[in-house]
Amino acid sequence: MSREEFILLPLHKKIQKLYTEGVFVVAIRYYTHKVNLYLLGDEYIEVFYNHKLDKIDHIDFLNREHSRMKFYLDQISLPY
Repeated sequence: MSREEFILLPLHKKIQKLYTEGVFVVAIRYYTHKVNLYLLGDEYIEVFYNHKLDKIDHIDFLNREHSRMKFYLDQISLPY
């Protein structure tokens, strides 16, 4: 599945795809969210879970330029 195809999937299909075909890498806390990082094929994908609302708010490809990267790199080594 291409990146563009994944982006066009509805949220529940993205969740299903990640949980059935993705590999969980690590979880971090980021403000009000728990962010789970998955590897799907050769792409890293973040799943933003909001504890207060008890729901997944957002799923997106990892932005390696974001300041959130420091939280991942403290725990694991990601290839560039």
